[in-house]
Amino acid sequence: MLVRNATLADGRVRDVRIDGERIDAVGTGLDAVGEVVDARERLLLPGAIDAHVHFREPGDPHKETWRTGSRSAAAGGVTTVVDQPNTDPPTTTGAAYDQKELCARHSLVDYGINGGVTAEWDPETLFDRPIFALGEVFLADSTGEMGIDGDLFEDAVHRAAEAGVPVTVHAEDATLFDADARDAAGDGTGRDANADAWSAYRTAEAEIVAVERAVEIGADAGAHLHVAHTSTPEAVDIVADAPDTVTCEVTPHHCLLSRDDLDDLGTFGRMNPPLRSEERRAALYERVVDGRVDVVATDHAPHTRAEKEATLLAAPSGVPGVETMVPLLLAETRDGPLTVERVRDLTAATPAETFDLNRKGRIEAGRDADLALYDLDRPRDIDGTRLHSKCGWTPFEGRQGVFPTWTLVRGERAYDGAMDTFGVDDGENVRYRNHRKSS
Repeated sequence: MLVRNATLADGRVRDVRIDGERIDAVGTGLDAVGEVVDARERLLLPGAIDAHVHFREPGDPHKETWRTGSRSAAAGGVTTVVDQPNTDPPTTTGAAYDQKELCARHSLVDYGINGGVTAEWDPETLFDRPIFALGEVFLADSTGEMGIDGDLFEDAVHRAAEAGVPVTVHAEDATLFDADARDAAGDGTGRDANADAWSAYRTAEAEIVAVERAVEIGADAGAHLHVAHTSTPEAVDIVADAPDTVTCEVTPHHCLLSRDDLDDLGTFGRMNPPLRSEERRAALYERVVDGRVDVVATDHAPHTRAEKEATLLAAPSGVPGVETMVPLLLAETRDGPLTVERVRDLTAATPAETFDLNRKGRIEAGRDADLALYDLDRPRDIDGTRLHSKCGWTPFEGRQGVFPTWTLVRGERAYDGAMDTFGVDDGENVRYRNHRKSS
């Protein structure tokens, strides 16, 4: 394929020639071999890397499967995803990793699989597999089922550093949660629930203190520590002042939604960490724009509508987001301070550098032909029923997004927006080749 006259993130207009799975050349006036796509006045971006998804399989395929989740990714311009370990069984042993790998073979996009840490984890068999990272490792507490104490966390970080494996941490100090605020949640359900009680319960201070501690442990171990779904500007600043081996991500929901939105969202806005004040959200957004945030990732955590229509204390935490991440950010570039180059860096270039994916993340000769084409002049209203996640809803209902015209994964058309059709399930484990060479 030759993609002709495409506008790149930095504004240059270039031809991009693809040979097999790789980008063969980037330039002007390139000779065509095979299909020619006229991309005049359209934006070509490297496929996004969502370093934080929960595809729910094995264990809860009624919420999401690898097939539905990866199709949702491709329809949003995401060509690589990293799945977290809190499935059933949790990915804390080599055998559990193998079980998840079998499920992941139904992925349309490339993927990584994180290993988990619990009191029963088996690091020897986990590190014998091509795990992408340890994490999301819960320091102190999250939903409860994967929370670990500080000593086990510290031991896991040191083991990961010795193995050269990154650690993704969910940092919240449960001793700083406000139980009185939780008890004020009331009996309302769904969108009628007092969802702000969840934000009051899981305090901003709980994250800030836990991030400080995690960074200290990571620096002491010499580990690559990646702080997941950072929801406060204070925590971002802690990471920005830390050694280069410490990085952080911010989700679209923490960047674009705040406690002011909870009257409309109800329990559909319950997540961990929770939405913060509008003041903190605005300050977090500033850090996304100015470069202090390393990565945007979604924490894509789908649940069914029926599950979310419970009371605040009974509803599960999490929101879907893998399909709307890049479209939302591109819509922000139309009349806001966010630039297209910054979107490229947050969603593709920097995740590839952060997690050593040297074939991903940029439009350069020799890289994988993971590409997505967009028309910035054709945003559309986001409608949960038109998205491809199995859960069928979104916290961004009615907002605008710029969705891809098509998405390529290693040179093959994974998604065609005009026809709303998908390619074959042919995703690859991004760690497999390197692991095989070193074994």
